[in-house]
Amino acid sequence: QVQLVESGGGLVQPGGSLRLSCAVSGLQLELYAIGWFRQAPGKEREAVSCISASDGTWYEDPVKGRFTVSRDNVKNTAYLQMNNLNPEDTAVYYCAADWGCFDADEYDYWGQGTQVTVSS
Repeated sequence: QVQLVESGGGLVQPGGSLRLSCAVSGLQLELYAIGWFRQAPGKEREAVSCISASDGTWYEDPVKGRFTVSRDNVKNTAYLQMNNLNPEDTAVYYCAADWGCFDADEYDYWGQGTQVTVSS
């Protein structure tokens, strides 16, 4: 059974940082891409970042230069380091796994999400 579990969310002040983790079980992470997505209240889910199986990375424009995606295949865990957070980053963040960095609708496996709230 494939399972993705996000952690690391919380409440942070503007300008602060958080590191999200996506712990993966039931599949060999080194063979998969991990996509990060977020959904703010009243808004559609949007892509944030992705790291491919070959460690290629991709970022959506609003987070470029602030977020860094990485992976540890030994720990079967992916990470999203988020710096210089602003209130517009407030959302539930999800990780997803598939063979490549695809559109959200194409991912086979999803985590349950972790809440990130940026507020003073």
